[in-house]
Amino acid sequence: MAVVGRASPTPEPVSAAIWTDAEFDHWLATTDAKITYYGNTSSNPLAPRAELITTVIFCSSIIGNACGGDCTVYEGGAACLNAPDTVCLAATKNVGFCSSPGCVGACTQLTNCELLLDGGFCFTPDTESIIVSNL
Repeated sequence: MAVVGRASPTPEPVSAAIWTDAEFDHWLATTDAKITYYGNTSSNPLAPRAELITTVIFCSSIIGNACGGDCTVYEGGAACLNAPDTVCLAATKNVGFCSSPGCVGACTQLTNCELLLDGGFCFTPDTESIIVSNL
């Protein structure tokens, strides 16, 4: 008996800090964080295609092992987000978090998160800006 197989690339594991839309909705419904929204905040039925939209939540405090405090929610397409004082974040797609304003300098991909916090947030100390891509 012969066994035939085909090698295929192994997909990279998805970081726990990359959430589904349902996980975001649940967090927003249950958090006591102070939330500021910007980006695509309309309920326009002709909104851009969902696959081009990324939702990012980034916060200024760690409480115990949880992300919280003042949090900002961005929903939209490719952008460089000003994010001073950010210490933790999560997103619906891979984003980059940078240690300098303007999305320059040392940047790390969310999929390379080194320390996960409770609830699936990534600990991102010294973050000053966040790169959102349509890819």
